[in-house]
Amino acid sequence: MGSPSIFPTGVTIYKPEKCFNGYTLFPACEAGALLVDMNGTEVKLWDKLKGFPNKLLPGGQVFGSRSQRNDKYGYQDMTDLIQVDWDGNIVWEYNKHEFIEDPGEVPQWMARQHHDYQREGNPVGYYVPDMECKTTEGNTLILVHENIVNKKISDKRLCDDVFLEVDWDGNVVWEWHANEHFKEIGFNEIQKNVLARDPNMHQCDGGVGDWLHINCMSPLGPNKWYDKGDERFHPDNIIFDSREANFLAIISKESGKIVWKIGPDYSQTKELKEMGEIIGPHMAHMIPQGLPGAGNILVFDNGGWAGYGLASTNSEVGLKVTHRDYSRVLEINPVTLQVVWQYNPRTAGLVMPFNSNHLYSPLISGAQRLPNGNTFITIGMDGRMIEVTRMGELVWEYISPYFFRSMPSLNEVYRAYRYPYAYVPQLEKPEEVAIAPIDITTFRVPGASPKGAKMITSVPGAADYPEEATNSFCVQAEDE
Repeated sequence: MGSPSIFPTGVTIYKPEKCFNGYTLFPACEAGALLVDMNGTEVKLWDKLKGFPNKLLPGGQVFGSRSQRNDKYGYQDMTDLIQVDWDGNIVWEYNKHEFIEDPGEVPQWMARQHHDYQREGNPVGYYVPDMECKTTEGNTLILVHENIVNKKISDKRLCDDVFLEVDWDGNVVWEWHANEHFKEIGFNEIQKNVLARDPNMHQCDGGVGDWLHINCMSPLGPNKWYDKGDERFHPDNIIFDSREANFLAIISKESGKIVWKIGPDYSQTKELKEMGEIIGPHMAHMIPQGLPGAGNILVFDNGGWAGYGLASTNSEVGLKVTHRDYSRVLEINPVTLQVVWQYNPRTAGLVMPFNSNHLYSPLISGAQRLPNGNTFITIGMDGRMIEVTRMGELVWEYISPYFFRSMPSLNEVYRAYRYPYAYVPQLEKPEEVAIAPIDITTFRVPGASPKGAKMITSVPGAADYPEEATNSFCVQAEDE
């Protein structure tokens, strides 16, 4: 099914009385870190500040990166992680993870940061009442890359995911290496065999296997499960997900061992079978204390293609074997593993399977729980950001008008966040103007309908078919 070549950008739906009103921050392709209000007015651009992702701090400061490593030699490596003030002045930076001497490039220290980081004071990097990131002190948890060889996994070189905790001065005070916990992940023998032969190889720097592709990492923070005595959910423990291997996991900060997980084998329990396989997930985190749903796990389940397993029609070699043509956002009770809420094509009002792919981002994306109980969702590949209520009502929608110069049809947004107006004291609170959804059955581009032309409002011959027959077809089609 193709997408339209012409579509609106900016805010297309806005119901102020039902929204958590504030500013939205997102990386606007090559332009930089962009802050917009609820009506889509661009109120601040941090020019050329890259975002993998960008995050706003109290006082109008923002995280980002100055540059990305040449992709001939590094896979999605940012050279640094910096914190800048409202005027773009650097307040803090980290780049001392590895000294890189790529052929033809200026030798330099790099962070090799990718996908996520968290500043002390807030476990998730988005707005949580009474949990604010520190801005002048504190440690920072950073997700970085390291190239390694671990023959227990594969004889090929691997791009390993590493968690670093650095103090304000950039000293590493704690670290965790994913490859050292290969056995704990729980791959079956078929999956191990596939990994050994092809650990998701990329051709940069002579070939390297992005075997897990971890894309998020955050402390659990205070939570009710730990308060009830469950040590798996110690506030310092860290949750992450693997886009390539289709699992979510929590590690003990003290021991480094995996103490909780979902996947990669979804046949183990009745609850996992009912949940269905989580494919290519992004931004798994525990909803922080102080927000509706606190203690549950929120994750953007991308669908698309991912996972290691038995060769099939999807994959002749067992790489990226699972496939689904739509996305969903899941809220999961981590103790019972029951899905307590979800946003999927059906709850979005789409007809499955015919247009379920209208809610679909096979890569990137994320979900944030808002203080009013709504969920803010980034549907990244479409450059689309939405706010939905618990009942699935769409109350805000924004489509990025920024496209890549090298790929003019692509307006992807890696991840966006919503913050309260108070985070930006430099600006007056903007006016909030409701935007009613356009009736797309009658809307026409000016000049599209010739003068005197009539719109057909009923299908010829439709009267020959009773309403019950039409409804019956729709129900039958949904169940196919």
